[in-house]
Amino acid sequence: QLQLVESGGGLVQPGGSLRLSCAASGFTVEYYAIAWFRQAPGKEREGVSCIRSSGGTTNYADPVKGRFTISRDNAKNTVYLQMNSLKPEDTAVYSCAAVSGILSRLCVLNPRVYEYWGQGTQVTVSS
Repeated sequence: QLQLVESGGGLVQPGGSLRLSCAASGFTVEYYAIAWFRQAPGKEREGVSCIRSSGGTTNYADPVKGRFTISRDNAKNTVYLQMNSLKPEDTAVYSCAAVSGILSRLCVLNPRVYEYWGQGTQVTVSS
């Protein structure tokens, strides 16, 4: 059974850092495109970052460029999102998602592309 489990969320002050983890089971993350999305209360889900299969090309949404870094550890079958210089507007539920096949060769931040989703982890940036 294919499963994604996020962890690492929490409460952090503005300017702080968090590292989110997306642990996969039932499939090998190296062969899937994995993306992080977030959704704040009353707002639509938005793409944050993605990493394509194999070669590992990455993509970032403009609001997080230069602050967030996505990475993949094939040995641990886990994808990470390192978030630095956090701002109150980064507050949201963060979810990871995966897609296989030809779409895994892309790295797009459109949630409709992705087949499998985790349950999400809450990130709150507040003083």
